[in-house]
Amino acid sequence: TIYMTIWGHPEKFEGFVVPVVASNLLMTGPKAHLTYAKSVQVGTQIGIEECKHQFAWDRWNCPDSATQQRGLRLATKETSFVHAISAAGVMFTLTRNCSLGDLENCGCDVPNNGQTGGRGWLWGGCSDNVDFGERISKLFVDSQETGQDSRAAVNLHNNAAGRQAVKATIKRMCRCHGMSESCSVQTCWTQLSDLREIGNFLKLKYNQAQKLDVDRTTMRAGNSADNRGAVVGVAQTELVYLEDSPDYCRRNTSLGLPGTEGRECAQHGTGSTPPERRSCRRLCHDCGFRVEERRTEVAGSCNCKFHWCCKVDCEDCSQVLSKHVCARREAGDAFRRRNRAPR
Repeated sequence: TIYMTIWGHPEKFEGFVVPVVASNLLMTGPKAHLTYAKSVQVGTQIGIEECKHQFAWDRWNCPDSATQQRGLRLATKETSFVHAISAAGVMFTLTRNCSLGDLENCGCDVPNNGQTGGRGWLWGGCSDNVDFGERISKLFVDSQETGQDSRAAVNLHNNAAGRQAVKATIKRMCRCHGMSESCSVQTCWTQLSDLREIGNFLKLKYNQAQKLDVDRTTMRAGNSADNRGAVVGVAQTELVYLEDSPDYCRRNTSLGLPGTEGRECAQHGTGSTPPERRSCRRLCHDCGFRVEERRTEVAGSCNCKFHWCCKVDCEDCSQVLSKHVCARREAGDAFRRRNRAPR
């Protein structure tokens, strides 16, 4: 449970820390604060859910501890992704709720409507109000960083990279007009991509994340979220980090890392995606574990028949489900662990 002060009154919300910046002129009172805060909360949650999807078959699989203090203790590339996808989720939700009319003093982005956007098309329709989502997301998310050190600058940079990912994946949607829909003229508007596409974009940025040398990298400091967090020499779209990742193969209770023992993998390359097909090697073999098959018998109904009217008769059936997990090697097994980068 977290506490948020709204015009001097503490309020409780379940989930992520949501501080309020009372100087925001768009927020006209307690109701507006509460409305934005709920969108921020939902946005953070869907961001973390997307994180779990993106890393489902990696050694670090965005565990629940990733959003807790101990999980955010190290400035690793994984922490950089958590900051980026959380900021992206908040901006995504605020922007979408704004365009849907769910927020006060906010609606579609229409100033360009009626103007020529390009050859054969005009601006029209309901464009997602990305500027609003970016502005309010920055006020809520970046205000959590109160430090003036390199870690605060890196966190703010990765927050901005998450918001840039939302903007980089925006799509232009168009509708045809003309005789018999000949499409002689089009009306177009901008629309957010699905969060999955934003997550895919950020996963690529994670794979290309840059480790900073604090002694050689210039961090621009300041006294507000508006002018802090600039990492000189690195594009705002790129993720940055300060520390190498720990060993994600082994359990580390102090950091809240569960390790890969007991993790399920797709044996014999049966997965539908490359990460799934490589999962048994990456999660088990490369971490010094063996792959163990575990079978479970599940009871249920089968061969159901409908009788008029109105009865359904089913037979009792059992089914054996099989899954493969990483398990410790038995005595006598040759122990061999390949040295690979922690993933």
